[in-house]
Amino acid sequence: MAEPSAPPPVYVYSPEYVARCDVLCKVPQRASMVHSLIKAYSLLNHMRVVRPKVASMEEMASFHTDAYLQHLQKVSEEGDDDHPESVDYGLGYDCPATEGIFDYAAAVGGATITAAQCLVDGKCKVAINWAGGWHHAKKDEASGFCYLNDAVLGILQLRRKFDRVLYVDLDVHHGDGTGDVTDVGLGKGRYYSVNVPIQDGVQDERYYQICETVLKEVYVAFNPEAVVLQLGADTIAGDPMCSFNLTPVGVGRCLKYVLHWQLPTLILGGGGYHLANTARCWTYLTAVILGKTLSSEIPDHEFFTEYGPDYVLEITPSCRPDRNSPQSIQDILSCVKGNLKHVV
Repeated sequence: MAEPSAPPPVYVYSPEYVARCDVLCKVPQRASMVHSLIKAYSLLNHMRVVRPKVASMEEMASFHTDAYLQHLQKVSEEGDDDHPESVDYGLGYDCPATEGIFDYAAAVGGATITAAQCLVDGKCKVAINWAGGWHHAKKDEASGFCYLNDAVLGILQLRRKFDRVLYVDLDVHHGDGTGDVTDVGLGKGRYYSVNVPIQDGVQDERYYQICETVLKEVYVAFNPEAVVLQLGADTIAGDPMCSFNLTPVGVGRCLKYVLHWQLPTLILGGGGYHLANTARCWTYLTAVILGKTLSSEIPDHEFFTEYGPDYVLEITPSCRPDRNSPQSIQDILSCVKGNLKHVV
C-alpha cells in the first residue's frame, strides 16, 4: 500500500498582511518583494495558503507585559515618537514609534501564531511565515527593529501540544543573547541555550559543517518534538550588516538538515536588509522546502528591475576574508559538546 503523501506546507499570507509588513521603515516593501518572487516562480501552487489572524492583546500578553503592550498601542494610535516614557520601552532610535506600529506587531504575532496552530492541528509538517522572526523584542521593550517577539509567541503556541520545542536561530544576530559560548542559560534553563559565536566572513562550507555538528549534538541531547527555525537573511553576502559571507545554498543545506528530522517545523524570516537578496534567499529556501529546483533567470514580475544588473537568482560570495580559524571553531564545538552533557 502506498504511503499517504505528506500534506503540503502551509504558507501564511493575505494581501492585507503583506501591506501591513511593507510599511516597516527598516525593510520597506520587503514583504511584497518576497511574496512576489515566490509567486513569480509558481511556488504558491505547491503550498496551502492560509490567511493569518491578528493576535489579540491576550495572546501577545502570553509573553509581553501589559504595560509594554498598552504603551505601544497608545503611541501607535497617536504616531507619537517623542513620548517621554517611550525610552523606557526601547522605542526610539532602532524602533521608532510610528503610527500603526501596534497593528503591524499584532499582525506579525498573529501570523506566527496561525502558522504554529496549523502544526499543532496536524494540518501540515512545515508552516512558513517569512515576514515573522522578530527575535530581539524583550517582554517589556522593543529592541533591534523588533516590536513583538513573534518567535516566542510561536514557541508558546507549539508548547500547548509539544513539550520539547527546539528553537534554531540562523540569523546573523541570534535572538538577544550576547552570544558567547559560555552563555548557556540561567536557573531551570541552564544548559538549554547553545551559543555558537562565529566571526566575520564565514562561507557556506564551514558554516554548514558547524551547523550540522551542533544540530546533531543538540538533537541527541534534547530530543525535540517540534522545531522553530529562524532564517534571517542578513547572513547573506552583500547584506549591509556586512558580517557573514553566505549564499542561500549554504543556508539551504542547514534547512535541509533540520527538515530531515521530519518534525513539525515552523519557518520564520528575520533580518535581511539587502531587499532583493533577501527575496532571492527566502524564495530559494521555499523551493528547498518543496523539493523544487528553480531556474536561474528571475521571472518577469512587479519587482523585476530590483534584481539588476544580472537578473539571476544566485548570489556570489564577496572576496572578504574568513576570520574563523579551524582551531577556534574546534574549541567552540568542544565547549558546546561538553555543555550539552548536562541536558536532561
